[in-house]
Amino acid sequence: MGEYEVAALECEGEKIGDIEHLDFVTVRLPFLHPFSISKATWTCKEALLVRLEEGGIVAWGECVADPDPYYAYETTSTCAHVIRDFLWPCVEPGMTLGELFGRWALVRGHGMAKAALENALLDLFAKRRGLPLHEELGLPRRRVMSGVSLGIQDSPQALVDAAAEAVDSGYHRIKMKVKRGKDLEYARAVRERFPSLKLMVDANGDYSLTDAERLAELDELGLMMIEQPLSYSDIYQHSKLQRKLRTPICLDESILSLADAAAAVELGAARVINIKQGRVGGLVEAVKIARYCAARGVPAWSGGMDETGIGRAVNIHLQAEPGFSLPGDTAETKRYFPEDIVSPPVTLAEGGFIEIPGGPGIGVEVLPERLDRLTIARARLK
Repeated sequence: MGEYEVAALECEGEKIGDIEHLDFVTVRLPFLHPFSISKATWTCKEALLVRLEEGGIVAWGECVADPDPYYAYETTSTCAHVIRDFLWPCVEPGMTLGELFGRWALVRGHGMAKAALENALLDLFAKRRGLPLHEELGLPRRRVMSGVSLGIQDSPQALVDAAAEAVDSGYHRIKMKVKRGKDLEYARAVRERFPSLKLMVDANGDYSLTDAERLAELDELGLMMIEQPLSYSDIYQHSKLQRKLRTPICLDESILSLADAAAAVELGAARVINIKQGRVGGLVEAVKIARYCAARGVPAWSGGMDETGIGRAVNIHLQAEPGFSLPGDTAETKRYFPEDIVSPPVTLAEGGFIEIPGGPGIGVEVLPERLDRLTIARARLK
């Protein structure tokens, strides 16, 4: 292994069977409230789902891409194209998952497309063996810490009110979205109301190095981290900014692989890593990044993309990996959707923790009536 490589997971040796077909199912779930970041506002979650069927077993994966390119260059349309024309044709009965990854390496980038299909394959493998997904990944069962992400609010008081509701619900960590003009005053208001709250801010790349002095003012608030303050594609400029701040910088959009995480850590660009399995190419790569970070004493956490219950269940199973040492973007279903497409919904247990779903695979049941009602497009690949 190279300097930053991590040992293969056992599931990479699992063999692909005779999958009968792949279905694309696109659903649209209205949000309870619009969700705003520095670059965009969304009123619903439009998700591309991947459905596999083999010998009566049905498995699911969820693509975390949006229909627009405002968070990342991948969209639901580009992911469907890449899966249909490049990733799915590589899948052959009898090959191992590791061998499939070798073929997929010829496709540069497109981690969201790869993750969607990889998630569905791992759900299929787990169900075939009668195991929960986290056991298929070789991970021990544990309770998952909860965290909530608050979109940009109209006023500091509105943000304080939203934070108060989350605190009362028992969340272990609160993240607030910020942008130029809605940052220091907003974060200070929440900190004054909750002096000991585990609080962080996320800029989604809204600042530049010329804003370093402004960002340094956040040091007085004792934040857990400042997430992705600079460009979505940058690592080096973040290393320069980190030297000007006491508050740890966390990288999100810049981390597309284990190699990116290693570069960020080695350059001092990130003291914390946000690992979104749907962005880095899937669960296997996400586990390897978490283990790399743990070996170097770098805190890591599991980011979310406002997934439906399918993607949310996948992320919960992933967090059985001990390398996820901080609360992630793992919140109750009822905070986002009037209704979801799976049962049971995500709920907070005693102490604000979330239990990993039981049963084989992702451990949640896709509800046919709701799925049909919320589906806006379908396509089948043989």
